[in-house]
Amino acid sequence: MGKEIGGDAFTADDFVRFGRRLAVETRHARAAYARGDFANTGTVAGFELEAWLVDDEFFPVPRNMAFLARMNNPLVVPELSRFNVELNGTPQRLFGTALSRLEGELTATWQQCLRVARDDAAALIAIGILPTLRESDLSPASMSPYRRYAMLNEQILTLRGGRPLTLDIVGIDSLSTTHTDVMLEAATTSFQVHLQTPASAAARTYNASMILAAPLVALAANSPFLFERALWHETRVPLFEQAVDCCDPGHPEHLRVTFGSGYLGADPTACFAENLSSYAVLLPFEVPGPVGSYAHLRLHNGTIWRWNRLLIGFDDSGAPHLRVEQRVMPAGPSIIDMIANAAFYYGVVHMLASQTVAPEARIPFAVARDNFYRAARYGLQAPLVWFDGQRATAAELLARELLPMARVGLAQLDLAAGDVERYLGVIAARLQSGQNGANWQLAHYAKYHDFFRLTADYLAHQRRLMPVHEWPI
Repeated sequence: MGKEIGGDAFTADDFVRFGRRLAVETRHARAAYARGDFANTGTVAGFELEAWLVDDEFFPVPRNMAFLARMNNPLVVPELSRFNVELNGTPQRLFGTALSRLEGELTATWQQCLRVARDDAAALIAIGILPTLRESDLSPASMSPYRRYAMLNEQILTLRGGRPLTLDIVGIDSLSTTHTDVMLEAATTSFQVHLQTPASAAARTYNASMILAAPLVALAANSPFLFERALWHETRVPLFEQAVDCCDPGHPEHLRVTFGSGYLGADPTACFAENLSSYAVLLPFEVPGPVGSYAHLRLHNGTIWRWNRLLIGFDDSGAPHLRVEQRVMPAGPSIIDMIANAAFYYGVVHMLASQTVAPEARIPFAVARDNFYRAARYGLQAPLVWFDGQRATAAELLARELLPMARVGLAQLDLAAGDVERYLGVIAARLQSGQNGANWQLAHYAKYHDFFRLTADYLAHQRRLMPVHEWPI
């Protein structure tokens, strides 16, 4: 989805040709996995960070094209809306000082973004949902001028039969509204972490990521407000799921944004066959190249936003690899918080995926899914059901079991001891204080009842590179 597509309109023949090529590539990927053609070595980490451009009154400012031209940095690219951009990290082999290298590069890119934005009387902020966002900001006029976005909007509405998208969220407060386009999706910004694994470990890693999604979203929650209403601790979750809902009525299992339909079995590429059979093609753009480039499979996969998504990529040698994209974490609150969240994820998922008894045998998929939505709604105090029916709040589970597990996992991955202490120390302090981004925002608003002051204070703390557990209210 990150690459521009050509053409002005799609015909019925476009869908037929794309579908045939998609089927061929899906069969090819499954056969290639069975032959052992996917890379089976190395563990590689990476990320994508979505951020907001705001003006001096803290409203979103739709000037990303001019901003990107001045940036002239291949690591910073457009997003759906003109007031969002995406920062990427160079993939790092997950050993030694990989984590601090990720942080160092992100900090340097972020500081460049701040300088360039300042030249245009703007600022950059990383936050799951901007508290000062107005519903009127989310209009087609704010859509980035790329055909892929316009066509995506057109096709989703076509599949809905022209019915408007309905947003209905019940949380601390409630919100109900309708939109005639997909721009609601632009209200959600994420910190997506990638983990490339040996192909033989991909299914276990994916399943472990799904199990870990609940405590991870509780730990990282940073999106409590939308249109001046307090909703879920991670309101991105219901917002994104409803913002691009193009499934047929009565078939929620085919939602484009979903926790998934079940754990993966021995063959992880089965998820691509599910994509082929269960999801309508949205962007039937033909891409020249060999079947083994999987261009159509990857494009189709990019229009299905599972909260954990399996991706195909290619190594420097040209060999295909599999990686997990963990999508549950919001942007922010600070750079060190985000890298600490990534470190925690990498450590715990490694431990879960390498247990003798697969964790997915100890927690039913339906329980893992229910945990995820409770954690998104209630944050650190969410009641979770863990292995073998154990019950605890997310905060208790994180402190008692998962943080020690992360330390062992990062040590087994041979990450630098200083990095492990630095990043997991941030997680420990956050858990001890009980202050993640969502709790800080909720407490700040409860004290001042001012979304502009909230955003101003948030941005000031973020610019100082302070971890959120140190933020005063």
